[in-house]
Amino acid sequence: MLAPLHERIAQRQAGICLYGFAPPKRSTAPEQLAAIAAQQVERLASLDIDGVIVYDIQDEAERTSDPRPFPFLPTLSPELYADVHLSALAHPKVVYRCVASDTRESFLSWLGSKSAQQNFTVLVGAPSRNAAMGLSLREAYALVGAHAPGLMLGGIAIAERHDRTRDEHERILAKSASGCRFFVTQAVYDVTSTLSLLSDYSLALREQGPARPVVLTFSPCGSLKTLEFMKWLGIRFPRWLENELRFAADPLETSLRLCERIFLEVWGYAREKGIPLGVNVESVSIRKAEIDASIRLVQTLRGHMRRSLGTGG
Repeated sequence: MLAPLHERIAQRQAGICLYGFAPPKRSTAPEQLAAIAAQQVERLASLDIDGVIVYDIQDEAERTSDPRPFPFLPTLSPELYADVHLSALAHPKVVYRCVASDTRESFLSWLGSKSAQQNFTVLVGAPSRNAAMGLSLREAYALVGAHAPGLMLGGIAIAERHDRTRDEHERILAKSASGCRFFVTQAVYDVTSTLSLLSDYSLALREQGPARPVVLTFSPCGSLKTLEFMKWLGIRFPRWLENELRFAADPLETSLRLCERIFLEVWGYAREKGIPLGVNVESVSIRKAEIDASIRLVQTLRGHMRRSLGTGG
């Protein structure tokens, strides 16, 4: 039997398997909200995963000048959705929190809450410097260290940013020093950027000690609309791979095969480097076909990890 999520993170184990999703829109009618939550609980309750991620969705219009493919509609608080509407779901919950919406007082109040103590937390900053209003990530990490050092804290890692700045591995090290015990990436379609980040992280760890778990995110792409939205979110698609999706007879099945291929390459590399890798599967689309495909994908990738680690699957 696999250890609970907090033990797997504390022991820096490979093979962590998560499933991520956004809360429903804030404008969702109460009866419809109850139906959506019940459907998610039913879909995920029997899924053999270590936990679920509930995202904090922000308006990222200031991050890029490109028009947003879909209009931004505010969602429910991820904390509220996880703790109240998904209370029947027994899986551990990793709840994202955008600290740019916090003041020092509201953040300290949250740190003392039951939700902060019972859930895993991934803190995220403002989507762009222009959008920064409240706390910075650095300020939030300092408050966690001073007032809640036992918080099960995770961080974000973005391989595409590493291509530009060459310092994402240093961000991971700094966040680890600030209390982050695991990292979740943006959706991976660019193998080279991901391998470059893991390579530099591995080299830096020669003087820093064992690696923290790095959870790679994978997201099926079943249509050109989904592809354009994912690109708008900042997910990088190499030209050859984008061509494969654009001209595929069945983009969704092609996407699943590509995600599996990418995972296997990165998994093998991370094992060689001693970096404990895990996966998080999400669907950025609300289309049933893409959601169903994401469930299939998490089962496929979980199976690969379990067999590789000798834990069944």
